[in-house]
Amino acid sequence: MVLMRRVLKQHRRNVDTLIQQYDVFPGQPPILLRLAKTDGLIQKDLAEHILIKPASLTTMLTRMEKSGMVTRQTDSQDQRISRVFLTEKGHRAALAVKEVMRDLEKKCFENFSDEEKELFKSMLLKIQIEMEDYKRESLSTEIENERYDILHESDNKGT
Repeated sequence: MVLMRRVLKQHRRNVDTLIQQYDVFPGQPPILLRLAKTDGLIQKDLAEHILIKPASLTTMLTRMEKSGMVTRQTDSQDQRISRVFLTEKGHRAALAVKEVMRDLEKKCFENFSDEEKELFKSMLLKIQIEMEDYKRESLSTEIENERYDILHESDNKGT
């Protein structure tokens, strides 16, 4: 659906524009919001929560550290683990991002009736479920293909 892609892209552009005044850059809101909910996450867990690769997160955290949004601290129990914490500036930015998101959502739905909002929500939930099922099915197929390749790799070595 081209329309859905366009709407999502416009929404993201609006968010990106509105958050700039708070020294927040594209891609950073999920980090800020996750840490506002659970501060001190292990970097690996944070990457999993916001669905990005650990290497990408490291790059983003370095930028956020330089701008004073987050700090990384070695875990007191395990020196190999790095935990990520919001600074005071990061907490303020997270609150600002929440407000921007709330205001934008309000604007998006201001001409919708309560019934239309509920219908839209139920349709989005259906899409989300379908996407999660698709991901599980794709992962399952990928695992099966890897098993097949491993089994046949050993067959080919014997010939």
